[in-house]
Amino acid sequence: MGRKLTAFLVAGGLIALGGAAVAHHSFAMFDQENPIELAGTVQEFKFTSPHTFVLLKVSKDGKDTVWNLEGASPSALVRDGWSSKTIKPGDELTMKIDPLRSGAPGGAWNVKNTKTKDGKPITVTH
Repeated sequence: MGRKLTAFLVAGGLIALGGAAVAHHSFAMFDQENPIELAGTVQEFKFTSPHTFVLLKVSKDGKDTVWNLEGASPSALVRDGWSSKTIKPGDELTMKIDPLRSGAPGGAWNVKNTKTKDGKPITVTH
């Protein structure tokens, strides 16, 4: 009976750990070797766990495309002085991002590569 209980507990622990590993994804879907620069208008800033998102409307050749950009966790942004109010809909930004390898309008963004339309770093005022 003791061996069966031990085996059951070990198996349960391995299953639990396996689920945690799957819960967080890899960044392999982003092309970190070929970053691109986007300029656009914030549609929405999602300050959500486990990752933040910026929906950025980019106009090119008369066509608007909304890019879905995944960032760090809210707690990581807070450590950089950001809050849910740091950027808001209507803000114009330039962002150097790691695009999706699939070619879809999305990618990964970070604080240090996010600037105002005129190229100035984002200044946290709250």
